[in-house]
Amino acid sequence: MLKTSELRTKDVVNVTDGRRLGFVGDLELDLEGGHIKSVIVLGSGHLLGLFGRERDTVINWDQIRKIGQDVILVELQPSTAQTADS
Repeated sequence: MLKTSELRTKDVVNVTDGRRLGFVGDLELDLEGGHIKSVIVLGSGHLLGLFGRERDTVINWDQIRKIGQDVILVELQPSTAQTADS
C-alpha cells in the first residue's frame, strides 16, 4: 500500500533522458473507475517564486515504469510530455 504523502517525497526522473522532473504535487483521479489517471509534477519556481514558475508536467499513469523507495521512474518522450497551466 502506498500513501499519497509518500509519493510527494519521491523525485520523479525520466528514464529516456535521465532528467529530474521534480516532485509529485497532485494526482488526477478517475472517481468512477476508482484509479489514478495521472500524476502532476509541479514546475520549478523562479527566484523565490517572485517571477512565477514553469508549467506543471502531467504524467499518465501508464508512463510510470517503477515506483522505488526514493524515486519514481517515468518514460516520457519529448512529444508525449504534457504540460498544464499553473
